Amino acid sequence: MPFIGREMAKYKAKNSRNTGCGFQICYNKHTLYLDDLVTLDEQQWLNDQVINMYGDLIMDSAPDKIHFFNTFFHKQLVTKGYDGVKRWTKKVDLFKKTLLLIPIHLQVHWALVAVNIPNKMITFYDSQGLHLKFCTENILKYLTTEAKEKNHPEFLYGWQTTVKKCIPQQKNDFDCGVFMLQYCKCLAQEQPFLFSQEDMPRIRKWIYKELCERRLMN
Repeated sequence: MPFIGREMAKYKAKNSRNTGCGFQICYNKHTLYLDDLVTLDEQQWLNDQVINMYGDLIMDSAPDKIHFFNTFFHKQLVTKGYDGVKRWTKKVDLFKKTLLLIPIHLQVHWALVAVNIPNKMITFYDSQGLHLKFCTENILKYLTTEAKEKNHPEFLYGWQTTVKKCIPQQKNDFDCGVFMLQYCKCLAQEQPFLFSQEDMPRIRKWIYKELCERRLMN
């Protein structure tokens, strides 16, 4: 049985007599249940709940510098335009941050757009080597509109978009979410991408432990 499955089985066996007891991990406005954590097992796609809570752990490790967008942000931006996501940053000034992390959900695949605010650089990261220019263009349009709305004229121009090449790549169809979160963590901690497909089982266990501890661990 995979690692997460074993952990869940231990919990269920321990609490088999208490049918009203359910395993939960709560952090900020997020709550993870058993069904969410099981997506961390090998050969499983991570779900939105796991990604969003882990993203908050990353953001809260340096709240003055990092902003992590909810996994539904990009889809809402695409379908409803700027007005559909305008209120998402009601209490946040993105242009006072250093790094924006925007998960991109592409049907059955996860990718990442990262924005370096001081350098005005928008970068696309993908574990299958895809080059989806429309993703960076969507974020560029969003940021220039946000800059106009929030009265930051210095961020209306000068942006660049790029695709990051020569980064760790997945060799299967189910680890994209784990790669995406690991990109986020390394960027947030200013660490090189020193991981590969072979590290995915270990990284899945690590993410599980960090979620249970409600903090990133070195």
